[in-house]
Amino acid sequence: MLAKVIFLFFAFMIVLAIFGKLRFPGQARLAAAKCAKCGRYRIGKSNCGCGKG
Repeated sequence: MLAKVIFLFFAFMIVLAIFGKLRFPGQARLAAAKCAKCGRYRIGKSNCGCGKG
């Protein structure tokens, strides 16, 4: 019984790892929302608060 629980846990972790490596839609837009200089997220259409990006 204990071996079955451990096996199911590891199988569940493997499935999560597989889905975690998939690229979800919208990730490119999130990467573009970061400032190129400091790496902080920009909110809205204005420039970054650091004044460089």
